[in-house]
Amino acid sequence: MLSDYLPIAIMFIAATFIACLVVLISILFGPRKRANNTAKVVPYESGMRAIGPGQRRLPVRFYLVSVLFILFDIEIVFFYPWAVAFRDLGWNGFFAMLSFIGILLVGYVWVWKKGALEWETSDK
Repeated sequence: MLSDYLPIAIMFIAATFIACLVVLISILFGPRKRANNTAKVVPYESGMRAIGPGQRRLPVRFYLVSVLFILFDIEIVFFYPWAVAFRDLGWNGFFAMLSFIGILLVGYVWVWKKGALEWETSDK
């Protein structure tokens, strides 16, 4: 019975070994000190001189929209196996997916009414 888990244990050990090896190689062969020239450490973007900090704070709305996109995108993935097995599922599968679409629609309308999909830019 434990022999069934042997391939998983070997894969886990191999993945851990490779991760440790990559970290060790980066420590051994990576740069040890920062460059003295400030032009070398400035991020390059379109040949323009950087204005302001390299990392700016993004509004929470950006994260909210991205999380909602990922959420609805993952839920839409459930349509593909349903579409493949549509004929085999019959009416029970049809009504199950209809209720799933209804729940998605209720969630989408709720998010829309809350104003979470509004994208307001502030040029201050």
